[in-house]
Amino acid sequence: MSKSAVPKIMKQGRLMPLLFVLPAMLILTFFVVYPTVNTLSLSFKDADGEQSAAAMCLEGQPCWGIFENYRRVLTDDVMLRAFRNNALWIVLMVTGTTGLGLLIAVLVDRVKYEPLAKAVIFLPMAISFVGAGIIWSFVYDYASFGNQTGILNAIATGLGSKPIPWLTRGPWLNNICLIIVGVWMWTGFCMTILSAALKGVPAEILEAARVDGADEWRVFWRIVVPIIMPTITVVITTMVVNVLKIFDIVYVMGGGRPDAQVVATRMYQEQFVKYNSGLSSAIAVVLILLIIPVGYMNIRRFRQQEAMR
Repeated sequence: MSKSAVPKIMKQGRLMPLLFVLPAMLILTFFVVYPTVNTLSLSFKDADGEQSAAAMCLEGQPCWGIFENYRRVLTDDVMLRAFRNNALWIVLMVTGTTGLGLLIAVLVDRVKYEPLAKAVIFLPMAISFVGAGIIWSFVYDYASFGNQTGILNAIATGLGSKPIPWLTRGPWLNNICLIIVGVWMWTGFCMTILSAALKGVPAEILEAARVDGADEWRVFWRIVVPIIMPTITVVITTMVVNVLKIFDIVYVMGGGRPDAQVVATRMYQEQFVKYNSGLSSAIAVVLILLIIPVGYMNIRRFRQQEAMR
């Protein structure tokens, strides 16, 4: 090989990885980086996305200048209610899906018809969020007079009780009914991930603990849970991200009712109902800022697991 050919080969060796990465980088730039930068830029502008947000400030009223949209996001009563609703979703839905998923994974691991049981429990994940919202709208349906077409109210009236307006009675009952739909849909996902983790627990350790006299309760909490804790953490952080972005169920079942709004539905309302691109972009940026720490924790945990291997 001639000496002149060596630099060419070295140059090709440096360029080839870049050529392989280039298509992915172009796609990410067009579909992720540019929309993110554009959204950030719009969040500092008025409703039309033309003038600075400072132009919306009223004399004698609090004003954050170009950050006026962010002031409205963080101080508006409707937005604060949406943040509280999102917090309620995080507490109840993440706890419900993770807890039920782990419980079901442990139980179905001990039955002969495990594949069938898992398939049935995972089935709701095959339904779209809009479809699930419509299905559960019929479950919660309420009629002030006449026959009840909703399953729950039909059962209630059949037992001699009065029908209950599940989705309009009050903010707490309304949100809990919506959260139940989310738990119904995502429990199968959590069960599948946690079941795979349970399969990876060494049987020798469990048998040794039982031989030493540990009952099943202690074996589960002292041995199984610590071993699968990294997986539980990943499931929890994944569910937190999903809940922060929750939209479909609330939009289909909660509609535009203020007591059911979450951050994502408020963003939709501001952009496509009130046509306020500045405020909706500010909500989107706040939502991204809420998701980034959780995503970082998930990536860090994943790297720690890879390092242990």
